[in-house]
Amino acid sequence: MVFVTGDLHGNFERFKPKYFPEQARMTKQDIMICAGDFGGVWFGDSRDDETLDRLERLPFTLAFVCGNHENYDALERYPVAEWHGGKVHRIRPHVLHLMRGQIFELESYRFFTMGGAKSHDIEDGILEPDAPDFERRLMMLQRKPRARYRVNHISWWAQELPSDGEYAEARRSLDAVGWHVDYIITHCAPTSIALMGTRHNEADRLTDFLQEVRERAKYHYWLFGHYHDNKAIDEKHILLWEQIVRII
Repeated sequence: MVFVTGDLHGNFERFKPKYFPEQARMTKQDIMICAGDFGGVWFGDSRDDETLDRLERLPFTLAFVCGNHENYDALERYPVAEWHGGKVHRIRPHVLHLMRGQIFELESYRFFTMGGAKSHDIEDGILEPDAPDFERRLMMLQRKPRARYRVNHISWWAQELPSDGEYAEARRSLDAVGWHVDYIITHCAPTSIALMGTRHNEADRLTDFLQEVRERAKYHYWLFGHYHDNKAIDEKHILLWEQIVRII
């Protein structure tokens, strides 16, 4: 079995048996995929261990693509391994980060993964903690109602968007299968879908790349998160947040 859910942001309540009773029939061979903003690797030190160890004890394998609210410095310290034909960061034996631009074969179905998104809650800036005026700027923003800012390498990471190398790897992966997959799992949506949302949504290099994938690739379903809603955009594109759906 393969299930998909949306943003977790470090809150794993939905995996309790009373909310997800299907897990009673699941084993480690079954997979739950989070469509970004996993949030279980956040502090980058022992403070993450209790949560990650608890996730490892779930009866299924938990895998996730990255979102725009991940500690990328911490993620990149985990070992890279091959899993079902693609590359992962192995957080725990059964807690896995599905890296960008990969093709995975799950239960004879082909999955393409391309995590990441541009943060849209940074209108008031990204603060540099080493800057001489950091404390002053932080205090000013904390006094501002509904201030939207982040702190570099503490609550925001430039790696939220793919590198040139990751785009190149994604293209190589898709070329290798003739741009023909069964499922696409991303955090944000292609530009044409992203712009259907709120005024905060805008096109960027990643959404434009995903738009190219939408136009060139052959696929059955595309599941994504990021926009905090549960909604079928059309018969092929599914936006997920708290909902858990079984796809295989």
